[in-house]
Amino acid sequence: MAERKSLADLGQAMGVAPAGSAAAPAAPVKPKIDALGRAYATGRRKNATSRVWIKRGKGKITVNGKPIETYFARSVLRMLVQQPLVTANRAAEFDIDCTVSGGGLSGQAGAVRHGLSRALTYFEPELRGALKKAGFLTRDPRMVERKKYGHPKARRSFQFSKR
Repeated sequence: MAERKSLADLGQAMGVAPAGSAAAPAAPVKPKIDALGRAYATGRRKNATSRVWIKRGKGKITVNGKPIETYFARSVLRMLVQQPLVTANRAAEFDIDCTVSGGGLSGQAGAVRHGLSRALTYFEPELRGALKKAGFLTRDPRMVERKKYGHPKARRSFQFSKR
């Protein structure tokens, strides 16, 4: 007759710690910085994609080679881009250079915000908690719904006629 083993014995054999024991402390996350002292991340929103590089500096933000005030003329979009910096209290500590393509200005601003948040977590991993709590690390999944075959638009149908 086969010998039965307890769940604790099986867990120990598989290398899993029992539920009641204290887990080993996690190793600190190392920053991901390149040879030039920059952190890089990609951000996405709707159909827009941004590539963001951050490095220590005076707070200069350029988007596609232009100052942020020129590229994002509406103050709401500039505020949207700068939200991660304000949340992390790092508004004037980083120079940000980003390229963005696709979509409209609103989607591009959201893509830059997502990429900037990710780049900040790569540069300073301890900021991850604050940025995640604010919701800046989550990619917004909302997209334009596709047009269906046999319909004039995504949901619109042709007018029905009884006779």
